Amino acid sequence: MKVTLRICTTEARLLEKKDGYLLSSFLKVRELEAEVEAEQRRGADAIKGVRKYERRVKELTYQTEEDKKNVEAEQRRGADAIKGVRKYERRVKELTYQTEEDKKNVGRLQDLVDKLQLKVKAYKRQAEEAEEQANTHLSKCRKVQHELEEAEERADIAESQVNKLRAKSRDSGKVNTYLSLVKNNQQS
Repeated sequence: MKVTLRICTTEARLLEKKDGYLLSSFLKVRELEAEVEAEQRRGADAIKGVRKYERRVKELTYQTEEDKKNVEAEQRRGADAIKGVRKYERRVKELTYQTEEDKKNVGRLQDLVDKLQLKVKAYKRQAEEAEEQANTHLSKCRKVQHELEEAEERADIAESQVNKLRAKSRDSGKVNTYLSLVKNNQQS
């Protein structure tokens, strides 16, 4: 019986060990199941997080594409603006050059106008002087013409007197009287 008892004791110990192993295995399985469930939950949460991040990445990718398009559009507008600015700068340079040329031309024209005004003043002065000289000459001519008319009138009178005296001298033959009359007429 000792052997049986020993066997029983050994078996009981084996059973206890097995039960301990079983219990410990059972507990271990429970722990592992809990860990698996926790890992599954974490995995599901991770999958949700990944999906959430994937959606966010898609949104950001879309936003990035939109931003790229906006940046490209802004770059095009900027390039167009720069072209426009350069075009206006060229136009401003052209207008500045043209304005400077116009100023030079205006200066030249002003000098010419000033010179012409001086010439006009000189011509006016010369014309006034010429008019004064012409008036002086005209008055001299009128005076000379008046003197000429008076001289012609006196000459006519003297000629008629000479003719009268000739007629008388033929009649009377007195030449001395005739000469004295002519002298008197010339003196007056």
